[in-house]
Amino acid sequence: MQVLMLSPEAPYPLHGGGSFRTASLLHFFAHFASVDLILLSSSVGAPELPPGLVRRQHFVRLPHHGKGRAERYARNASRSIRGVPPLVDRFAGFDREIEQGVDGRRYDLGVVEHFWCAPYIGLMEKFCTETVLDLHNIESVWHARCADAGASGGEGRLLRLGHRRFADAAQKLEAALLPRYSSVLTTSKQDARQIAAIAPTAKVHVYPNALPRADLPQAQEFPRVVFSGNFEYHPNIDAVGWLMREVWPEVTKRDPELRLRLVGRNDSCIRHLLPESGVETTGEIDDARTEIAQARVVIAPLRAGSGTRLKILEAWAAGRCVVATSLAAEGLAAQDGVNIAIEDDARSFAARVARLASDPAGRARLGLAGRRTFEDKYSWERVWERLNFDLQLTHAPGLNGYTGKF
Repeated sequence: MQVLMLSPEAPYPLHGGGSFRTASLLHFFAHFASVDLILLSSSVGAPELPPGLVRRQHFVRLPHHGKGRAERYARNASRSIRGVPPLVDRFAGFDREIEQGVDGRRYDLGVVEHFWCAPYIGLMEKFCTETVLDLHNIESVWHARCADAGASGGEGRLLRLGHRRFADAAQKLEAALLPRYSSVLTTSKQDARQIAAIAPTAKVHVYPNALPRADLPQAQEFPRVVFSGNFEYHPNIDAVGWLMREVWPEVTKRDPELRLRLVGRNDSCIRHLLPESGVETTGEIDDARTEIAQARVVIAPLRAGSGTRLKILEAWAAGRCVVATSLAAEGLAAQDGVNIAIEDDARSFAARVARLASDPAGRARLGLAGRRTFEDKYSWERVWERLNFDLQLTHAPGLNGYTGKF
């Protein structure tokens, strides 16, 4: 079986939910197919992949894209005027380079990662018998929620207006493009229902976010509360702002011993929100699991976003208890008081964090239940089993015992 994967995000190194999701599909197909990967990236060069994972890798270098505030505002203003969602234009216009990577080959299946590259469906249909679009988020929902969680003030109003404009533009594209794919993958049943409302004729399957199976880490616990993520990501920036304004002061009143540790890259984007002391940042690290495993409590205080949160899966895999908002836990097999603590009000969120931080037995109970949830539902092997029954390739030959279902 011949598979072509087109991705705007490198699967390795495994940093963040996007790379883990892309890597999980790449490893899945590599078990029974020959996979060619075309990567659109602004990185200096192609990523180093595990040996034998792909047959060919074709790297398309994107032009420089400034990340300064003024540059971002100018880009988004232009996009708003043109009615183009962010990043769709960033990855557009590379048809010739993609065709060079294909080099006349034919594929049984073409997999497109992220909605940002969904407009390449016409090109993928030229090379591929069937096509799959893997939605990491629902862009229209993502922008609508960012608008709802926007800050007050003049700048906040502009951001909310921009997100609403992008939500409308993304929804129009979703309605037009998603039905053209043979199959669309979403992270949860909730996302699948939302896609069904936007594009009723799209053929949608649930492919949950997941992590490679790993042993329960053994680590010394410290009086820390950990929030992990990429702090350039808007929902994480909003979460840190809410955390600093309304939640963390209440936590420290109840338990002055606790320290907050923000684990992840691009912490320069949130430093202006942090107090002079009492909050630590790590910057980019190779493996967040050790940091998470050392926490008394892991938090996911998100008020915006779409898809499902890898930060919760990482905490469950590490056997740590989690306090999250209901939006952060959306789409996961999360049960308040069973394998997670869910609170949306700032004072209640703070009280739950402080209470669990002083309750070793309660933390252990939630953490072990979360670990069982991870093992039962969210390892790569588990989600591969599910995908095996959800999708069917009508024109693909068998390979190494593969019978047409995967």
